[in-house]
Amino acid sequence: MTVAGGSGRGRRRAGSALADALVLPVVLAGALGAVGLASAGTGGWWGRRGGEGERAGAREARAAAQEAFYELEETQREVQLAVETVRAAEDGPTAQRALAELAAISGRVDQVTVNYLGALDAHNLDSEALDAGAATQARRQLEDVKGQLGSAKAELNDFLHRLQPTLQHAEQQLMRVTPAVEQAKRALLAASNALDEARGAGLRADDLAARLAELAPELGRLNEGPARHGVAGTLQRADDVKRRAEGIAADAGQLPERAREIDRRVASLRTRIQALETKAATVDPALSELRRRFSTACWQDLQRVPDQVAESGRAAERKLAEAARARDEQRWADATAAIGTVRALLDTADGSVVAVNDRLRQLNEVQHDPNREIERARFAIRDAQRLAMAGRNAPDPRHAAPLDEAVARLDRAVATLEAAGRHPDYWHFLTELAAVRDTAAQVIGLIRGDLGHR
Repeated sequence: MTVAGGSGRGRRRAGSALADALVLPVVLAGALGAVGLASAGTGGWWGRRGGEGERAGAREARAAAQEAFYELEETQREVQLAVETVRAAEDGPTAQRALAELAAISGRVDQVTVNYLGALDAHNLDSEALDAGAATQARRQLEDVKGQLGSAKAELNDFLHRLQPTLQHAEQQLMRVTPAVEQAKRALLAASNALDEARGAGLRADDLAARLAELAPELGRLNEGPARHGVAGTLQRADDVKRRAEGIAADAGQLPERAREIDRRVASLRTRIQALETKAATVDPALSELRRRFSTACWQDLQRVPDQVAESGRAAERKLAEAARARDEQRWADATAAIGTVRALLDTADGSVVAVNDRLRQLNEVQHDPNREIERARFAIRDAQRLAMAGRNAPDPRHAAPLDEAVARLDRAVATLEAAGRHPDYWHFLTELAAVRDTAAQVIGLIRGDLGHR
């Protein structure tokens, strides 16, 4: 059996030995015992040569199986890399199906690997005690497992081929990640540099430093990449980091000008407070004249203006001091808010001062010539009436009714003024005529709106 499984040369040697055995009984019958001993010795040597051949064949089968195993491992690594790429970039049903299919294939590959390792451990092919039968069995087992390894590799290659469209799309998605992450990192660096420059100019910029510190964990997540957070999540995070870092850099770059602007506003408001003191000095004389020359109804709503102006001025001074402290402490938001409050207080105080002086001026004018205000109101009504009648034989009731009411209101105001005697309520008269003019303006706006729609 050992000889029959050997090479052609072994078979020729076996045939020669068989011929010699047939000749022996004829030629050397008397030396049968000695020939027998020699034949027995020769047969043992050929048996050893046959066993060595089987062991060599088994070792060759082992080497071939090992080579097939290494090729399978290389294919597995390639497939695993492709799957990790898909896993990172794709989250749709195609990717899920691919991952599920790979799991099934991997189970079969794992079983083939177990079979291969079992075949290696089954026989010690390097042992001199390994007989021909065991070597033959080992060779056949290794050849079988080599075929299994090749089939597993082919299955992996087929899977990889079918995965190619999904893999290519995933790679295209991943190509967007690197530039986006690099842009985010450059924006972070620019923000850090801008913050350093601001601090170099003597500005603490603590709020900006806190905002920049908040981005440190985001940078760590960006470095973890899409393999952990996915392509979409990584792109979104990169865009958010870039936007926030650019905002920090812009704010840091504007800090010196912001500080100068706050200084200018504080100085300007301090000047306005001083000017308010000068203007407030005109309120008491104007009120005194109003009380002396006009009826109570003309000035009673202005009685508290002096106190209100003084109170607003004091509050503005306190808030301006707060703004200056916030500026010195580089609390820019607080400084800006305090400045806004100061401006609102001064606007209110200025408006009150102007209201008193304007009241006196208006009352002086209407006392001197009430007809001027009457003519203004009548002109406004006539203008509205002309527009209401343009292209019509009769006005639209929506236009005519308010204008008729305005005419009646004007007549009543004039009659009331004329009947008042020495102390008429000029302020009521002015208020009524202002309402008449407003009504005429509203009707004109309504007519023009209708014309525009047509």
